[in-house]
Amino acid sequence: MFKSTLLNALQAGAQQLQHYFNGNFKITNKEGINNLVTEADHASEKAIIEVIQSAHPDHFILSEETGEIKTNSEFKWIIDPIDGTVNFANGIPLCCVSIGLEKEGQMILGGVYNPFMNELFFAQKGYGAYLNEKKLSVSEKSEVIKSCLVTGFPYTYLDSPNGPIQVFEKLIRQGIPVRRLGSAAIDLCWVAAGRFDGFYEHKLQAWDSAAGFLMVEEAGGKITDFEGNYYSPYQPHILATNGKIHDELMAYVKGEK
Repeated sequence: MFKSTLLNALQAGAQQLQHYFNGNFKITNKEGINNLVTEADHASEKAIIEVIQSAHPDHFILSEETGEIKTNSEFKWIIDPIDGTVNFANGIPLCCVSIGLEKEGQMILGGVYNPFMNELFFAQKGYGAYLNEKKLSVSEKSEVIKSCLVTGFPYTYLDSPNGPIQVFEKLIRQGIPVRRLGSAAIDLCWVAAGRFDGFYEHKLQAWDSAAGFLMVEEAGGKITDFEGNYYSPYQPHILATNGKIHDELMAYVKGEK
């Protein structure tokens, strides 16, 4: 029942992305430079919430643009109507709809859908992660120097020792490829799919990672904060890897290498 709601909600949001993509739509700016929100974000969010509330009117909802729709339910839907809004606004098809379902504080379902690449990622806790019905598994790389990594740079963050730019510089100065796609949800799904060996980011919100982190776990990867603690999407730091390079990459991120 929950899976069908999730898939229907992903499809409803994606239809709005396809409708507005490369068209004329209103764009506004949130806090910081180039922290965009578009007419399509709102349309996608509205369509997603309508699907969820139609099926489960008593469920809690946390969504990027609307915020919290609070209830006393043990179930919480965590929604990013467009992850990769800057890409979307510039006609770059690296963007997606991302939805996670949490039960009593534990993520149990996740879906990430990029309709422009026809890639639908789905994970259910304890049952694996899939891309268009194909089961996923993380890569087998065992050294950071031989890995292909991905990261993102927050639009607003306090300068701090060993911040995003410093970690990025350390890695690329060693010749380690580090990509920046502009969508944390896609980054995480591509780690799950073995396309990337690791992902780190210094400042994410719950809707950025809720679905994607379950994808990595269910594909056999490892997710922690920067200190190696159990990952919660309600704190800002994320380190997601195939597990084999996790400790070594963590040392870079913590400034120990």
